[in-house]
Amino acid sequence: MSLLHQESPQDIDDAARGEEFTRGTTHVVWAGAIAALLVTVALALYVLSTQKPPVVSGEIVQVWARPNHVVTSGLDANGESVAKQSFDQVLVFARVKLRNQSKSPLILEDVLANLSQTDGILSVSAGSSGQYEEVFLAYPELAALHSTPLSPHATLDPGQSMEGNVFWILRMSRQEWDARRDLNFTFRFQYQANLVLAPHTAVMEQ
Repeated sequence: MSLLHQESPQDIDDAARGEEFTRGTTHVVWAGAIAALLVTVALALYVLSTQKPPVVSGEIVQVWARPNHVVTSGLDANGESVAKQSFDQVLVFARVKLRNQSKSPLILEDVLANLSQTDGILSVSAGSSGQYEEVFLAYPELAALHSTPLSPHATLDPGQSMEGNVFWILRMSRQEWDARRDLNFTFRFQYQANLVLAPHTAVMEQ
């Protein structure tokens, strides 16, 4: 072969061509991996920027229960004699913590105690702050449970935390109360999703 002979592209051997193809493929693989990584990072940043914490958080600190068999006095409000009546009830008290995590006021509309029973779920609205005080007048032996009431119609300002006792009167016997399958509490806020909380400790009976 002449020293002046120049190899044409067709004369390049297969090994040399293979090296060129390998180098090209490597660049494509790296470019694809980097692009995939960038897309993943962009998606993660988008999710983090669009996710917002719930507007309200809370905790059920403790729950107390007092089953009662009640017999009325046989006198009406005017002191006149009326037939005596008897019934069973369970007084339920819960120590509650709430925190407004939003930038707007939150208006509490109701607090429900939800008992899961064999025949379905019983939901009962909480008593008012005034009724809360009346309970302790009627049952002075429960004075140790008395604390600041949390109104079931309270308003929480932005960033505000609130703690207090909420109570319910459930018309049921001790046997029905003891047979419950589950107990949780629903906090209904105006124009917001409900907050459902369950106690993390056992219910204490008084």
